[in-house]
Amino acid sequence: MNDVIHGDEHWMREALKLAELAAAEHEVPVGAVVVRDNKILGSGFNTPISGCDPTAHAEITALRQAAKNEHNYRLPDATLYVTIEPCTMCLGAIMHARVARVVYGATEPKAGVIYSNPVWQQGGFFNHQVEWCGGVLANEATALIQQFFKQRREAKKQLKRLANGDEKNVSELHKE
Repeated sequence: MNDVIHGDEHWMREALKLAELAAAEHEVPVGAVVVRDNKILGSGFNTPISGCDPTAHAEITALRQAAKNEHNYRLPDATLYVTIEPCTMCLGAIMHARVARVVYGATEPKAGVIYSNPVWQQGGFFNHQVEWCGGVLANEATALIQQFFKQRREAKKQLKRLANGDEKNVSELHKE
């Protein structure tokens, strides 16, 4: 069991590195890796804003890359590591790809559908079952998301102050 936990933390750290790349691109910091037999088959981070693509979630990008690398849209015996609980769209792709296991970091109370809003578990919804494990490096994943949105809120306040002509804040911005 400790080997699995150690392995889960290792691969989640890889996903967290990708999430940091997303944050650097001003995207919501989510990263994902698809792993089988201790080998990354595919990886990705959120790019819906920069890519003008609402489907460009980290999970989708990682699954697409893994499927291409495996020359198969099915990814049996693979584990998807993602820094935040998957949404409905991503869970659909996970199920269609026949991923065996999903490991996520932070829960997503609004859009997460594995633990937070588990409608998929209501009998007969999918013809594939996936094993899941949540909370792996949850503190790190949560901190990354919270910091990102805190910075976005602060930037929005600054823009609002500028739009209102708050000269004190304008001069402070020029100092930076």
